[in-house]
Amino acid sequence: MRLARKFRIPALFCALAVLICELVSRPYANMGISDDGPYILMAQTLASTGHIVYNGWAAAMIGWQLYIGAAFIKLFGFSFTVVRMSTLFVSLATAFLLQRTLVRSGITERNAVVATLALALSPLYLLLSVTYMSDIFGLFAMLVCLYGCLRALQSATPNPAILWLCFAVATNAVFGTARQIAWLGVLIMVPSTLWLLRSQRRVLIAGSVATLAGALSIYACMQWLKHQPYVLPPQPLPHTFSYVSSFLTLIYFFLAIPFLLLPIIALFLPTLRKSRPAVIAVLALLLLGYLFLGIYPSHLRGYFPLEPTMGGGGNWIGVHGIHEGHQLHGNPPLFLNVPAQALITLVCFGGLFALLISLLRFYRLHSHRTLPSVQPAQDVSWKQLGILLVPFALAYTALLIPRTATGWIYDRYTLELGLVALICLVRYYQEQIQPRIPLLGIALVATMAVVGVAITHNHFSLYRARVALADELHANGIPDTSIDNGFEQNFIVELQYADHINDKTIVFPATAYVPTPPLPAATCSMFWHDKTPHVHPIYGVSFDPNACYGLAPFAPAHYTRWLASSPATLYIVRYTPPAKP
Repeated sequence: MRLARKFRIPALFCALAVLICELVSRPYANMGISDDGPYILMAQTLASTGHIVYNGWAAAMIGWQLYIGAAFIKLFGFSFTVVRMSTLFVSLATAFLLQRTLVRSGITERNAVVATLALALSPLYLLLSVTYMSDIFGLFAMLVCLYGCLRALQSATPNPAILWLCFAVATNAVFGTARQIAWLGVLIMVPSTLWLLRSQRRVLIAGSVATLAGALSIYACMQWLKHQPYVLPPQPLPHTFSYVSSFLTLIYFFLAIPFLLLPIIALFLPTLRKSRPAVIAVLALLLLGYLFLGIYPSHLRGYFPLEPTMGGGGNWIGVHGIHEGHQLHGNPPLFLNVPAQALITLVCFGGLFALLISLLRFYRLHSHRTLPSVQPAQDVSWKQLGILLVPFALAYTALLIPRTATGWIYDRYTLELGLVALICLVRYYQEQIQPRIPLLGIALVATMAVVGVAITHNHFSLYRARVALADELHANGIPDTSIDNGFEQNFIVELQYADHINDKTIVFPATAYVPTPPLPAATCSMFWHDKTPHVHPIYGVSFDPNACYGLAPFAPAHYTRWLASSPATLYIVRYTPPAKP
């Protein structure tokens, strides 16, 4: 046991588990995935010129993320996969640090391992860890700050507390340059920690000075970013929007967190045995009624989504088992059919209801008792955790409201709030349900890891098929500018002929956006054609062989789908009418 503690073997095991799962999934493809293509090209530019040059598709600052990507390019040469491996490196560090943070939050080593793997082996985390999106980098920035704050709270003397606070501020200020919302660590989490340590004058003064320095560095970074050409502005809050629609979007977003943490939320289902039969009957009716409204085809169906509730639009984990924002013609084959969605919904929502019932039962039992106010030096009280995490969660949610108002909110934004929920759920389970997470939890973690590996594999298998189709067209003398291979590849093609994506929201320089003439009337539609004016499609990649003007005279590409009933196929279709004989 001492050896395990000395070398942090449980935390290393968590990082190793993530690495093994990623290697099994074979995550390589030589094209952009969602937004990461332009980011990868920025890292390539930084590696070759030493300068950060934005190219019209970054609203996030992507600061230190670019430097670690450029370092990997310097070490191993350029490829899309090499740059994405820098994200994997950070995700391994995040898994390691998450286990240590959970232990510092009052969770036992064993439970902390299971809880860490519940998040780190989830489909969303595994998939994002092998892209060059900024989400893993932002989660790491927030987690390092939280760890520093916990160590400051647990310090026995002022000097270590001051050092840990300075560590939290400095690391969050630097690592937050990847994703600005992570700066809530300096702006919210560290001040919350100072409030808890306000009785220690030296700590309060030194921490306040460090926090002010961190805030000033954030301001300087934002001013620098403001004057960089081809940066996308932040999402504005619309002057008018539907409050009902915004509220529902936020609810669906929160309901995606039980799916993210399914192995943990499902642990509360057995606690329903303590409930009265009438309570269980009412809960069963509610769940079955929700499933009926979610499955039965009617005008209400869209208001009762099945898990994953954020599985549409541009989200990463959906019913097709691939990034849902591919924007190719046709519909990809299903990965999660309706019975599977219904089962997952029952587990997630049932576990959520069981948690609420458990909390009500706990409140009734303890409402008239006085809980001990003195905590051992190495433990963090619930009050301290609440002051540390609740303001952060509220501020994070408030910053998402502009996106809910416009309908653009993604499942990947659940990671930070999922971390907050994970700490609270596991500690509550450990203290109020049973001290050890049972084998059921371990089995569910393993199950979700298998699903996550399959989804990650299927995702990259699809993108490799898209690359194969593009290579086939190139071999027949057709240039990239005549191929619509989805907006991700179209962005890469556009940046070969221009220095930025032609996005009309770019403010500086004012002449960045040039209105794009529409495609010829007979041409099949192309998503975001105005952003890539150099692409004039003659052929396109499609899930449907009958899309547009039908099959072109090129072989289709088949790709494997693990845990699916059959492989799938991509086709090359004509975007313009065939020449008349």
